Amino acid sequence: MITLQLLPEALNASFKLVPAILVTGMLLLFLVVGYMFRVADTEGLWVAGRSIGNIENGMAIGSNWMSAASYLGMAALIALSGYYGLSYVVGWSTGYFLLLIFLATQMRRFGKYTAPDFVGDRFNSDAARAIAALTTILIGFVYSVGQARGMGLVGLYVFGGDYTVMVVLMMAITVGYLALSGMLGATKNMAVQYVILIVAFLVGLYVVGFTQGYSTIAPQIEYGAMLSDLSAEFTEPFVHEGFYLWIATAFSLIVGTCGLPHVLVRFYTVESERTARWSTVWGLFFICLLYLSAPAFAAFGTDLYANVVGDPYGTPGMSGAEGDVIVVLAAQLAQLPEWFVGLVAAGGIAAAIATTAGLFIAASSAAAHDIYTNIINPDATQRQQLIIGRGTIVVLGAVVTVTALDPPALVGELVAYAFSLAGVVLFPMFFLGLWWENTTREGALAGMVTGLVIWLSAIINQVLPSYIGALSGLAGESGAIVPVFADVFPAIGAALVGTPLVFAVTIAVSLMTEDPPERIKRLVRQCHSPIPMDQQQSAEDVVSGESGPADD
Repeated sequence: MITLQLLPEALNASFKLVPAILVTGMLLLFLVVGYMFRVADTEGLWVAGRSIGNIENGMAIGSNWMSAASYLGMAALIALSGYYGLSYVVGWSTGYFLLLIFLATQMRRFGKYTAPDFVGDRFNSDAARAIAALTTILIGFVYSVGQARGMGLVGLYVFGGDYTVMVVLMMAITVGYLALSGMLGATKNMAVQYVILIVAFLVGLYVVGFTQGYSTIAPQIEYGAMLSDLSAEFTEPFVHEGFYLWIATAFSLIVGTCGLPHVLVRFYTVESERTARWSTVWGLFFICLLYLSAPAFAAFGTDLYANVVGDPYGTPGMSGAEGDVIVVLAAQLAQLPEWFVGLVAAGGIAAAIATTAGLFIAASSAAAHDIYTNIINPDATQRQQLIIGRGTIVVLGAVVTVTALDPPALVGELVAYAFSLAGVVLFPMFFLGLWWENTTREGALAGMVTGLVIWLSAIINQVLPSYIGALSGLAGESGAIVPVFADVFPAIGAALVGTPLVFAVTIAVSLMTEDPPERIKRLVRQCHSPIPMDQQQSAEDVVSGESGPADD
């Protein structure tokens, strides 16, 4: 069992002038970019006016995707749990291929503001819209706690001081520029943030590998030569976790990728379905640059920890907090200059802020557009929607900040819980909604409720006992209240059984209920039409105009 220690003891947490100047300058740059591209209407706030090109959107996808869980957490999970950590590399990479093939173009053609907007309109149900919106907000909360944790830990290396102060400061900056700029400013910032994080990560990897004699020109491959020198806990399969959990984790991350609202909204920000498709290709390329490198960074960091600090898997061993900063810690243990380690740390902060931006905007649009405007107040003005949206960002930021002060799991694990939720609740609705025109309102509602019950049960059963004292007494040695349920529905991989079950429930109920209206069926057909649509056009526009192949 990995120990989640609040502070990384091996990290040199003290104020460092040059890294502090570097990180402060980066944060000020984000604020300036956000101000320059601030928005005054809802389309700019949520979909950037559908004006983003494919390479820029690919970079935004990359930085939006490569959160603290990718930059810090992936290497941490590999360092702490060895072979099991590779399930994260496999899951997070493979999911984008499914997105590219099955969802990117079709989502852009449907042409709504948000993921809950798609669910509500496709299934013609405010109840389905509300469930999707609440799920989006819950995903944003769980996912962002990991980002706040990562920013706080990395900030300690640069500024020193108190962990609580670091979390509050970083989240305040993130919330401030988001509330001002919206999706347009966030997208511009994401492109900048991607450049910062990928340069910091790759340069850090190459310099650590070269100076320590681990690698020369291809650390992503050369690190394999040192595996025989690492302990069995790092290299042997299923030492830490069994085969079932490996498969369950990878599967949940794959389908969760296809169900994350802040990822799918990227397809609404582009001008056409062709741009959506190519921006996904570019995004996958930008993501793989880091994902192919993370195992090497984990190996370098683990070996340096063993040589300088002590046995990573002994007693007390590498703590969860030390694992969460293994990328920064590797540069520090390699005795590289403080300014260089600060550069690596800056990349982690940029990664966390970029993803938090996407999550908060998705959550704010769910609250303001899908719940307030579509359900509570259909006559809401743009000003009212902006107020609700920005208020949601501030409130969510405050709740995330408080939770991150004492998080229940590692950065990567926290994010994986959000993926599990997205995979078991939203992915089946997106997939069936776009690919099976006979999916009914009743089927969707039954499936989403089933998915929510499965995920909440898994979290209550396995995660909350370690976080809430009242439940800790109910959990046994396994840490779960009902161990058998945790064996089938692990919190981190509940989608392996949960997602097929949700598919089955949705399909069964749809077959037993009345078919959707013909208009809805034509919307689905239009999403697969080979005929391109205009930049501001949606499937609903085409169907309403009685044109296109959807009439066939």
